[in-house]
Amino acid sequence: MTRAFEIRSGRRTVSVQHSVSALQAAVDYVKSLGCSDHEIVRLGLDSVSWRGARFSAVPVAADGADAGRG
Repeated sequence: MTRAFEIRSGRRTVSVQHSVSALQAAVDYVKSLGCSDHEIVRLGLDSVSWRGARFSAVPVAADGADAGRG
């Protein structure tokens, strides 16, 4: 089952991705930017690095308050 994750770069939300996990959501986001799998550095359960930038995934609030962001 998938859920929505905010993809953040620093404090800024750059996208909302639907995925099975936070890590997969972050990976899917950077791949959508043209990144190949071998360029991605996995930093933990919810974040990746690509070309020096760090992207982390945070679950969207269940009440949908953040659903329009991204």
